[in-house]
Amino acid sequence: MIRPRLLIAPQEFKGTLSAAEAAAAMAEGLRQASHDVVLDVAPLADGGPGTVDALLAAGRGERRWTTVRGPLGAPVKAAWARLDDGRTAVVEMATASGLSLVPPDERDARAACTYGTGELMRAALDEGCERLIVGLGGSATTDGGKGALEALGFRFLDAQGAPLPPGGASLARLARVEADARHPRLGQVELRVATDVITPLLGDDGAARLFGPQKGAGPEAVEELEAALTTFARVAGEEAAAIPGAGAAGGMGYGLAALAGGKLTSGYVLVSRALGLERRVLLADLVLTGEGRFDRQTWLGKGPVALARLAREHGTQVVLFAGSVHADAVLDLSLFRDVVELSAQARPGASAHETLREATARWAMARLDR
Repeated sequence: MIRPRLLIAPQEFKGTLSAAEAAAAMAEGLRQASHDVVLDVAPLADGGPGTVDALLAAGRGERRWTTVRGPLGAPVKAAWARLDDGRTAVVEMATASGLSLVPPDERDARAACTYGTGELMRAALDEGCERLIVGLGGSATTDGGKGALEALGFRFLDAQGAPLPPGGASLARLARVEADARHPRLGQVELRVATDVITPLLGDDGAARLFGPQKGAGPEAVEELEAALTTFARVAGEEAAAIPGAGAAGGMGYGLAALAGGKLTSGYVLVSRALGLERRVLLADLVLTGEGRFDRQTWLGKGPVALARLAREHGTQVVLFAGSVHADAVLDLSLFRDVVELSAQARPGASAHETLREATARWAMARLDR
């Protein structure tokens, strides 16, 4: 009997399970349902949380830790990595400026800043990397990358020549940006900016209006941030504002592209190539993926949809497990053989790991051989 080969490739279930933890839970559920399966486990990331883990899993490298300024100023210990014998450095902004670092009742999209991410970038540059990958996603910030750029030596000044305070709201008073003191190696390295979404900087699908509410911004704050980022684009250059991914991580994609020479790329594509994901899809009889919240944002460059499109090109079916499925996500569910919503079947008192494991086992017992 030929044993079916299943590729397990979820992203993080935000706030509950990392991608690796989710993959482990799904694998346990499949083995519980059937011993006659071959499992290939490839936890995904798309520039957001888990990007350092995914790239370390794809090849040789070394994890580093640096204490930096968190999104609201308190120090945090953040991870980054050196790959390829130190030639490539990977910075994951979620570990330094991430939404998960701020309790829900303390989130402040107007004041949160990316300075700590810039400190990680500076540490990598100081160690002599030749290529710097910055993963954008999961941020608490809407400052256009101002804080990170300040950590790298840029100065953001108002009309009187005074430095702007931290956060995106202060960009409304931006008059000029000075780059004379920027890090000397910034222009010498290849700077790749791995974005988790393809949104522009401004507009209804931009950094403030689409993502601001989940970072603690009410309607007035959203429009304040939209106006501030519009001023930033007018001062720093409007052309980069329309680049797909410019709105990622509260507009940090824009800031790094407009002022630091960053080249924006899909975080999913970067990670999937490192993992050899296309080859693994070709070898699989079925793909299982997942994420915590399946909604409109999932269709803007997130890993599960990108993986499903890749699998469809090769005639391989995909099953999606999601913590919750929202009405605005229903755009092309034909991409998936099945969509399993965990919130609809969670056992009271069960942990996130148990819920995903049990849901995977139930699905496999009912659908795997069909």
